[in-house]
Amino acid sequence: MRVVDAIDPKLVLTDLKVANKEDMLKTLIKSLKANGYVNDSEGFLKDVYDREAEGQTGIGNFVAIPHGKSIFVDKVGVAIGINHQEIPWESLDNKGAKVIILFAVGNDTEGAQEHLKLLSLFARKLGNDEVAHRLVNSQTVDDVINAFK
Repeated sequence: MRVVDAIDPKLVLTDLKVANKEDMLKTLIKSLKANGYVNDSEGFLKDVYDREAEGQTGIGNFVAIPHGKSIFVDKVGVAIGINHQEIPWESLDNKGAKVIILFAVGNDTEGAQEHLKLLSLFARKLGNDEVAHRLVNSQTVDDVINAFK
């Protein structure tokens, strides 16, 4: 599987103008719910925040990869938000985030395996500064997908 195979274009939101982490997470979760990936927005948001409490999900280069293993996930998915401005986010380089990649996976054994596969796929790509730079500057869904090619 390639990263681009894991991206549902309906879950890629560019041109966002949110001010903080909570608004970003709610926006991405709303998209996941509207597209049949999550069945309870508030329940999933709580599970994401529970994971956020374990440690920072900002990986540097203005990219954050929050995730939640949750009983409220019906289908494994990845929602991607590109924000115009940097929003506060706990990160390895002490910068905020402009690109948020939210992973939604079930909390069963299969979900855990899928979670690790997805994180590994994305982490390999996001370790490349050029990929992160292209994501931060993406203006369209195609820009986001092409950044991962």
